[in-house]
Amino acid sequence: MKRKDRLKDQIKKYLVPENFINRDLSWIEFNKRVLEEALHPGLPLLERIKFISIFCSNLDEFYMIRVSGIKEQIAANIAEITIDGLTPQKALYEIDKEVRPLVDDLLEYWNHTIVPELESNGVEITSTSKLTGQEKTKLNSYFENQIFPVLTPLALDPGRPFPYISNLSLSLAVTIKDTDGELQFARVKVPAILPRLLRIDTILAGPEGNGSAGEIRFIWLEDLIKANIGRLFPKMKILDSCCFRITRDTDIEIQEDEADDLLELIEENIKQRMFGNVVRLEVEKDMPAYILETLVSNLEIKNSDVHPLQPPLGLSDVMNLYGLPLHQLKEKPFIPRVPKVFEEEKNIFSVIKQRDVLTHHPFDSFKPVIDFIKQASQDPDVLAIKQTLYRVGKNSPVIDALIEAAENRKQVAVLVELKARFDEENNIYWAKQLESVGVHVVYGLVGLKTHAKMTLVVRREQNQLSRYVHVATGNYNASTAKLYTDIGLFTCNEGICNDISDIFNILTGYSAQKDFRDVSVAPINLRQNIEGLICREIANAREGKKGRIIIKVNSLVDPDIIGYLYEASQAGVEIDLIVRGICCLVPGIPGISENIRVRSVVGKFLEHSRIFFFHNNGDEEIFITSADIMQRNLDRRVELMTPIYDKSIKNYLRNTILEVYLHDNVKARILSSDKKYSYAPQQSIEELCAQEWLMNQQFEYSNY
Repeated sequence: MKRKDRLKDQIKKYLVPENFINRDLSWIEFNKRVLEEALHPGLPLLERIKFISIFCSNLDEFYMIRVSGIKEQIAANIAEITIDGLTPQKALYEIDKEVRPLVDDLLEYWNHTIVPELESNGVEITSTSKLTGQEKTKLNSYFENQIFPVLTPLALDPGRPFPYISNLSLSLAVTIKDTDGELQFARVKVPAILPRLLRIDTILAGPEGNGSAGEIRFIWLEDLIKANIGRLFPKMKILDSCCFRITRDTDIEIQEDEADDLLELIEENIKQRMFGNVVRLEVEKDMPAYILETLVSNLEIKNSDVHPLQPPLGLSDVMNLYGLPLHQLKEKPFIPRVPKVFEEEKNIFSVIKQRDVLTHHPFDSFKPVIDFIKQASQDPDVLAIKQTLYRVGKNSPVIDALIEAAENRKQVAVLVELKARFDEENNIYWAKQLESVGVHVVYGLVGLKTHAKMTLVVRREQNQLSRYVHVATGNYNASTAKLYTDIGLFTCNEGICNDISDIFNILTGYSAQKDFRDVSVAPINLRQNIEGLICREIANAREGKKGRIIIKVNSLVDPDIIGYLYEASQAGVEIDLIVRGICCLVPGIPGISENIRVRSVVGKFLEHSRIFFFHNNGDEEIFITSADIMQRNLDRRVELMTPIYDKSIKNYLRNTILEVYLHDNVKARILSSDKKYSYAPQQSIEELCAQEWLMNQQFEYSNY
């Protein structure tokens, strides 16, 4: 029996509940770390507000996808115990127990800390009860002219069924007495086309602009609607008007093998997403019981799905406050640097021809990536461009360059991943735009998402063809490249370029290619290769050699890979894991994981780069990858793991990037064997924040 096969049998002993953290509870721990940033008194006020919005947006998506899935399992009477020992019912109970106090604490903090701090900095969020008579008159006039025309009261009675309520929309539940003295119910949607926080100092100032200098005042849109709710129900007596907000199941199920046209199928499924089951009902705490009963009954939910909260509901909308021109309440803006090698030589192909080039976003500008595609689109010697697109964002310069390339009669082939969750509509739009100018657009392989980030350029040089490649850990999205930490590699390495060419042939045509020279590809061989790299460290450690693994990923979930890491720990391999989000591995278990340390860094930028380091008995190997260590990435997606060959880049990744994250004692949290996170201890007087340190460095490429 081969060594790897023997190890595969041995790791089964680790696959027991006490050695695993539930993935959803681990995600909640991650969102707690986001909330800790929002609560951090040392962070500028608008930065804390930004983290409040991110925390709430994260939670919305968690309920739309993860909680909805658990509730579907419960409805289907699935009671299977997952590897962490929880049934769906128990997992839902634990989620509820963790989430509700977090949201209560956040709203308490918002109302009693953030709002007063805003006021002390010249930003007031007021209510109608605090307005003067003259102010109320002006705002009522604004309501009449700008808000009232777009409101639609929807009654509930035998002739008018309970209205459809869209996902994440804020509504008012209104009860009235009609002219016959009968109790009636109506729903009024708070229109999303209007700002949730109305800037009333400009409204009150009017066209003449006589507002108080320096004064910024807001009112919640729903408060102004409540104050004028009688205007919607003339001659009726208003009894109550309370806010509520629903979250629906938005996880799209796609039967690709039954689809003749995947684009058409995705478009239809996006429409169906609007009608998913309600998984959460958020209501104001003082909502009368009879209104709540009406909502619960008509939404066909359980009382356990109701989340009573102190207002305001839906704090994800406060991100708009971050746009205020109050720079003293934000961190100093950061301008990404352009690597010197690209400033010294404008022809990007000449640069790559000389050596591999690494970019580390957002510390390095995304401009070279755009320039790579743009120069390829304009260069008369470029014959073809092939690219994968997962999330590209709006107003994409990458799309513009690809369109220009097609117009310049280049052969352009683009895989647009239509199944990129919550980006489906955007990607459908771009797919149609690209197709309209003659780009060859494909939508991927049946049953697999294409998550690999890669671009291939074919160029004629001295009567022969040369290939140039860009591979990355992050998306071709110029906006998120300013917010996410990611690694990109430009190379013309023959083995890597040939592999990328073969992968594009798999994606766009028919190919049974299974062997690759340099890169690893999911779902073909990435899992096996990662397992093999870990097994090699195990073998070296057991032979008395040094065993060392460092892995930086967003999520670590896969049970088998975790089992191999436990076995490596027992063999004496020293393992450091830098895991931003979900981590199902438990470090520090005696006799299992004493040699494994886990840390998470949550800071100004979203940690998104994925780097694997293996000591290999001194012949160190390092890889960048688009994949997290999850079953979906290794088994159900097209992913790429690329080796780094350039010694200076290997040195930079190992001794600069990984090392600075391993020594962060400001934003890093350490996972302990009790499955909880705490701030990294400051073992030295000097503070080290990895992201801040990287922002302040000016690397000379020759010194990598």
